[in-house]
Amino acid sequence: MTHRIVVLGAGYAGANAAGRLAKRLHPAGTEITLVNTDPEFVERVRLHQLATGQNLKRRLLADVFAGTGVRVVLARVTAVDAERKIVDIIDAAGPGRIAYDTLVYALGSAAADCGVPGVAEHAYDIAGKQSALRLRDQLTVLPAGSPVLVVGGGLTGIEAATEIAEAHPDLHVALAARGGVGDWLSEKAQRHLRKAFDRLGITVHENTDIAHVQASGVVTAEGRTIAAQATVWTAGFAVHPIAAATTLRVSPSGQIIVDDTMRSVSHPDVYAVGDAALAPGASGEPLRMSCASGVPTAYQAADAIAARLTGRGVPRNAIGYTGQCISLGRRDAMVQWVTPDDQPKSSAFTGRSAARLKELVCKSAAWSISHPTSMLPSRRRRITVAQQTTMNAG
Repeated sequence: MTHRIVVLGAGYAGANAAGRLAKRLHPAGTEITLVNTDPEFVERVRLHQLATGQNLKRRLLADVFAGTGVRVVLARVTAVDAERKIVDIIDAAGPGRIAYDTLVYALGSAAADCGVPGVAEHAYDIAGKQSALRLRDQLTVLPAGSPVLVVGGGLTGIEAATEIAEAHPDLHVALAARGGVGDWLSEKAQRHLRKAFDRLGITVHENTDIAHVQASGVVTAEGRTIAAQATVWTAGFAVHPIAAATTLRVSPSGQIIVDDTMRSVSHPDVYAVGDAALAPGASGEPLRMSCASGVPTAYQAADAIAARLTGRGVPRNAIGYTGQCISLGRRDAMVQWVTPDDQPKSSAFTGRSAARLKELVCKSAAWSISHPTSMLPSRRRRITVAQQTTMNAG
């Protein structure tokens, strides 16, 4: 009567979900399997640091989950059959299958080319470890004075541009954005951002649509050319296409549509967390793709699964935001305080103190991954026989 829980993806959302489930459920009645392609946990929020030559701490998933009861499977997910409850994988031994009773889908997202020609062929991104390493190799060999263009004026673009400019002061860094760079921030934060760009010598091209990416730069929608020997694409994220190829109900973006407990609205034995889910927060509005959304959705899903399996009350969705932490190199940052539904407040925290706070947030997120079953609660509850047979109908 073992209940098989399979978690797909070991990013911030998937790894936290697996660890939380291991804390909540007694191993006598459950089998938790975590499937991931990379043998290491990747600190995605630090990939702009990796791209500029900094080394990140290695966290092998086998070591992280040793002794927790979570079985780590290194494999690439190729398909999900939501009707037969089977996941197709390819590992070192070849194709295989894993059956589940409950699935937690956390395959995350990758850089989106936004339909712009030339992005795949000529642009770099920092949405994954290998792509960040590829950019690092390129930045290392560029001669002094080479132009580098970051496309995208959101959090990722701002962090990438400032990190590259600080780590490679001999390069000419520019940032192009469709709208205004950081125009959602409070006035205080915007002033600090402009000062940081000026200090680092970053050229800003606002209200600039990119129509084509070439090996030597980009062409704007107006026909203007912006030279670049490395174009860094940070204009958005797209989810893995596997979910859209299933019978799961998905949004136009390919995200799995879930309820307040992160449970699929079409398949009650499937939960989706992190970027892979179109998930409501406490306000009812969809959560944005981010680590700030991924961790709490993982907790919400794990707690809901554990509650349903053990016959306890399902926790209320209280997911909301408090701030947006934006690094501006290693010694400067901004923390834009926001409302629970992610609207900016007039206050912001800036400078070295903000950089220390951002670093603390990043370290805390990594610590939660490295210690998946630490902290309370320490009691693991047993699954009831009735819940084993009726959970998927509830």
